[in-house]
Amino acid sequence: MNYTKELLKHFQNPKFVKSLENPDGVGEVGNINCGDVMHLEIKVEHPRAYNRKGCENPQAGPETFSKKGLQGAKIKDIGFKTFGCAAAVASSDVVCELAKGKTIEEAKKITKDDIIKKLGGMPPIKIHCSVLGIEALKRAILDYEGKKVKHSTDSPKRGRTKEIEDWEGKNGK
Repeated sequence: MNYTKELLKHFQNPKFVKSLENPDGVGEVGNINCGDVMHLEIKVEHPRAYNRKGCENPQAGPETFSKKGLQGAKIKDIGFKTFGCAAAVASSDVVCELAKGKTIEEAKKITKDDIIKKLGGMPPIKIHCSVLGIEALKRAILDYEGKKVKHSTDSPKRGRTKEIEDWEGKNGK
């Protein structure tokens, strides 16, 4: 397999291989055809909470976040464990590198092209690895958002995104 120097660097010395204590979101994905399995965890810096009228509420705890409050959440730490080929490990590491410090909304916009570009290219047969990395991140974000909605003092549907409802519908939750 013809891997770039950058891809091999991320494979041989990944910076984000770790488990987080009490992660805010966890995403797991796998590909049955190639055997790659990715487990990704995020720790989120919570934005200030807002009351129902959208006014800042400094006394509110994390359980009172409204949808407006979730929009400022930033990924303050991220880690992964991947069982797979060099491209899968390198893609997981790059996803973490690109997502750390970004808001949840910014992290949702990371694409496979961003990963491939950061790795200096990838063999066409391995591009699915970059997609798995993005999927793991998206599932971790959905897990985080779902927890925030469940802990909301508002009605259960308040703050729910279409993505969460679609994901839960497909997975029988």
